[in-house]
Amino acid sequence: MLLPTLAFSQEEAFYIEFEDVPLYDALEHIEDVYKVLFSYKDDYITGKSITIDREKRTLSDVLIELQKNTNLYYKVLDNRYIIISLSNDKSTRAETLGKVIVRSYLAKGIEKNSDGAYKLYPSRLGILPGLIEPDVLEGIQLLPGVLSPNETASSFFVRGGASDQNRLIWDGINIYHKGHLFGMISPLNPNVASEIKFVNKGSHARYGERLSSVTDIRSSAVIDNTLKAEMGVNGVNADAIINLPLIKDKLNLQASLRRSYTDIFETFTFNQLSDKVFDSTKISQDEDGDNDFSFLDYNVKLNYKPNNNNTFFASMIVIDNQLDYVSNDDENNRFFQDVMTIENRGYGLGWNHKWNEKLNQDTQAFFSDYTLNYNFITTENNEQISDFEKRNAVFDSGISTEINYNPSHKNNYTFGYQYTLKDVSYAFVNTADLRIILDTEQEIVQSHSVYGNFDYKNPKLFDFSFGLRGTYFQELDATRFEPRLIIFKALNTHFKFQASGEIKNQIISEIDETVFSDLSLENRVWRLANNNDFPIINSKHVSAGFLFSKNGWNIDADAYYKKLKNVTALSLGFLNPEGGGFNIGDQNILGVDAFLRKRFNGFTTWASYSYNRARSRFKNLNNNKSFKSKSNVTHAISTALSYKLDGFQIALGWKWQTGRPFTVANETDGSYSFNEGINTAELPVYHRLDLSSTYSFKLSKHNKLRGKVGVSVRNLYNRNNLISREYRGNNSLNDSVELIERYSIGITPNFMLRLYW
Repeated sequence: MLLPTLAFSQEEAFYIEFEDVPLYDALEHIEDVYKVLFSYKDDYITGKSITIDREKRTLSDVLIELQKNTNLYYKVLDNRYIIISLSNDKSTRAETLGKVIVRSYLAKGIEKNSDGAYKLYPSRLGILPGLIEPDVLEGIQLLPGVLSPNETASSFFVRGGASDQNRLIWDGINIYHKGHLFGMISPLNPNVASEIKFVNKGSHARYGERLSSVTDIRSSAVIDNTLKAEMGVNGVNADAIINLPLIKDKLNLQASLRRSYTDIFETFTFNQLSDKVFDSTKISQDEDGDNDFSFLDYNVKLNYKPNNNNTFFASMIVIDNQLDYVSNDDENNRFFQDVMTIENRGYGLGWNHKWNEKLNQDTQAFFSDYTLNYNFITTENNEQISDFEKRNAVFDSGISTEINYNPSHKNNYTFGYQYTLKDVSYAFVNTADLRIILDTEQEIVQSHSVYGNFDYKNPKLFDFSFGLRGTYFQELDATRFEPRLIIFKALNTHFKFQASGEIKNQIISEIDETVFSDLSLENRVWRLANNNDFPIINSKHVSAGFLFSKNGWNIDADAYYKKLKNVTALSLGFLNPEGGGFNIGDQNILGVDAFLRKRFNGFTTWASYSYNRARSRFKNLNNNKSFKSKSNVTHAISTALSYKLDGFQIALGWKWQTGRPFTVANETDGSYSFNEGINTAELPVYHRLDLSSTYSFKLSKHNKLRGKVGVSVRNLYNRNNLISREYRGNNSLNDSVELIERYSIGITPNFMLRLYW
């Protein structure tokens, strides 16, 4: 076992006892007692339990007992950080800036590293208000600076950035699907993912493509020789997961399947979700229509380890939504049908090769295929008389290789190359007597990126990470350089300073399309930069703050400034009917995020506050004067209290935030005029109370069959929050404008039952 050259015998000893306790619970207790922090991959400890007889032990004694009971190895760094590894290798690698500085940030299973990134582990994620399953995307929204004003799972704002500026990655595959039930349910099975990294500032040079955040999800890479399975059901869907060993210590198969059952039986939970989604659409306005909706997702992964120096994986993920809505006009003998299919298929391959004890190489390839197909078909006297079509397709593929050289504990070098090809198209076509193309575009952009990152760690001085990324966009004939810098300094045992700066560029984004769709669902379509009306978007982001930890208290505060250039926006027809089109502008965002947490006697309480000031300025809009951005939520507060006792957990949380800005319209004789400028008013204050509770239990002492039940209630006091006020129509000067108001989800109970064996 690897221990530092410390006189552990002189350390204070404490009584330690565990009886069939999950290893991550035991590690958390040891951290509290000995004031240390463990760093490990979640795969190493998942499913492990530990039993240690009551005895007074030093930290050295405890680590020896852990090694005997777990067959893992423990390396102590800087007298406080303990790295857990699978082998007794003196060159055990650890990301230089990857050490944990806050364990159990919001709840157990959420950590914050010294580089400012968050790590989330669904298999041991503690309970969060309103959630009964470890949904990562929903959990991220509880972090400071992350807001989802539309109450969707994936369309959230990070530090004032738009939702299309967030990158979502699954096993190296870019995901474009926004979520089941038009964003209300996460597109990824929350019970599958193994390790998630969420970065909202100072990202590593390997991450490009998006401006605001990265959510990098890696499913389990461990080759487990034990057959494991689980099944679950909640108020909307059912799912099953299996881990199947094929060749001992060399090959295993992981698979999951999740499907809604709402096309067979609709629960109150689903009805509340669908009422919110279809509010202000013809589906909610037509009582006689027939709405057939369902969703499905599944993923399969093979892990192969032929020897100690090579590991391979092959991963596939499919996310599929189907909507078929039918209505009738009996008086005119007409039949209307809305058919929508939204699908994202992804495939990934990976190879990790260990050249020697200090040099590793990762090579990956991926392909992502996202399609949105919508048809509005009108039939009269059993003959089709019109068909409006909306299409959006993203074909995203790439290959990359990265070399990591770790010559010493203080220094770490990373070099990499990435090639991507993005083929993005959209089309709006109306067919009646003639086929008329209303709008269409297809763009292809190939990108070549090279990057390097140098990590340096010195507890006596400071830690820093400097990276540089250079990208050539072939079809745009443009080159962009993106420096990244992270600084971390432990001023003393309890007080730490952190700062970061980065430049990023983005070539793919979403545009609003509300004028063509009567259904008003999925009104945003992807498109690529083209050097004309859609230039490359640029972002500069700096932040600095401090973190304080002592006696169960954690305080985390960070101030930031972001400047975005070449942002595009649609000059809506009702503001400028004769000059509709896309406008190019800039955005400035200033903000502060603060977080406070305290643990005591099984209770955990936390509160977060975010201040955000986002201003936009576009040519030919608002008389060229700046105005509030649509992502501007000036003040947001979130607070929660949770309690755990053995297998029982309960959490209560409250959210409060100021309303989003909107454009004031003056109504005269049933028509609207816009004379007061853009986004000059705010929606009413938003607030809601959420509750969750779960209980885990063993079904038998003689086998490993376990169970878990849970209930949750979102919006406990049924607050009717107005979350958006928009205007639709006015495609030409003679069309009328329609006011569209959408409200938050009402009181929504949910349940969960899972079985593990």
